[in-house]
Amino acid sequence: MTAAVSAAGSERRAILVVNTGSSSLKFQVFNLAGGALQCAIRGLIEGVGTTPQIRAWRGDGRELPAEGLALTPIGQIAQGGQVEQVEHPDTQSLAFDALWQWLPGQLDGARLIGVGHRVVHGGSLHSRPLRIDAPVLAELEGLAALAPLHQPHNLAPIRSLLALRPDLPQVACFDTAFHRTQPIEAELFALPMHFYDEGVRRYGFHGLSYEYVGRRIAQLAPQAGAGRVIVAHLGNGSSMCALRAGRSVATTMGFTALDGLPMGTRSGNLDPGVLLHLMRDRAMSLQQIETLLYQQSGLLGLSGLSADMRMLQASSEPRARLAIDHFTYRVAREAGSLAAALGGLDALVFTAGIGEHSAAVRAAVCDRLRWLGVEIDLQANLESRLCLSPEGAAVSTWVIPTDEERMIAEHTCTTLGLN
Repeated sequence: MTAAVSAAGSERRAILVVNTGSSSLKFQVFNLAGGALQCAIRGLIEGVGTTPQIRAWRGDGRELPAEGLALTPIGQIAQGGQVEQVEHPDTQSLAFDALWQWLPGQLDGARLIGVGHRVVHGGSLHSRPLRIDAPVLAELEGLAALAPLHQPHNLAPIRSLLALRPDLPQVACFDTAFHRTQPIEAELFALPMHFYDEGVRRYGFHGLSYEYVGRRIAQLAPQAGAGRVIVAHLGNGSSMCALRAGRSVATTMGFTALDGLPMGTRSGNLDPGVLLHLMRDRAMSLQQIETLLYQQSGLLGLSGLSADMRMLQASSEPRARLAIDHFTYRVAREAGSLAAALGGLDALVFTAGIGEHSAAVRAAVCDRLRWLGVEIDLQANLESRLCLSPEGAAVSTWVIPTDEERMIAEHTCTTLGLN
């Protein structure tokens, strides 16, 4: 058997999934085997823009050597064996280019037939994944102001690959698309209607995560999954979503990924009058306010210590405790709002970094939601079991690890007609 041909004589095919953040690039390779997706490689490049490092594993958990994947130091680029200084390197493109050079040696002869990308914002026009070409890329670049921490980074690998391999199909999978099932009253701001018609509306984000978790809860608890579910996607970026029969009916993020819950460095919900005050009475510029809201607020701003929930929980500083208490208060308060949108609650699901790993945050949120019928087994919570609630609880409570990359792979296959 050759490296590129299976025992049955058919070519081995693979899909690459790229999920780029501001300082990291997550990736997975899925083999297409008998119509099913099998994870062959998963990995992460961290410290993009500072001290980049890569870790990668086979689908069975074996760690892959990272030798041969060298990231050019930020601020420099290699030219003919020489290193020259450049003023404005595109760090995400550099990370992707390094991954692209390293990856072929790890594919065991499989041929890449498509690449799927997480793109945070799809605007009002895109309610499903979309194959990318130069005009589509230009359109998505025009949405960067609505997601400045995400959209430019999401698009950097797409731009690189269009230049490197214009023949290789690429698919954009939008975090906003899942929420297009929401009724118009959930999307509206109470502004003159022409603003809505011009695209000023609640888009919602983390849709790929909610779509995956919605499918999983339907498998694990079919009755609850077919009913009223609140999913709490709690991480450095946090939001919550109300699902009815697996479809989004309300979510906490709005026009941008700045709205809703307090996050690692983002403020979350804020009285617009505060912004008017900062501009009028504090003479703050647009750039200063944007930096304040996106990079200096949230858990970092409240604690004065860190945006990392783990560091705050390990700290004895009163402000660290205050930041955590505010975070769990806001999560519980938004849960009440989403339960109202659903007309009740059948299941509560925690996911993402904090939701999956912080027993203390889950316990605090659930304690605040006892009035709603939420109760958990404390030992199950400490052990981060799949189901946290005791048998017979009015609301079942779960911890479900999200898998945005698998969702992207499935959408890529469907969009390219590979199913």
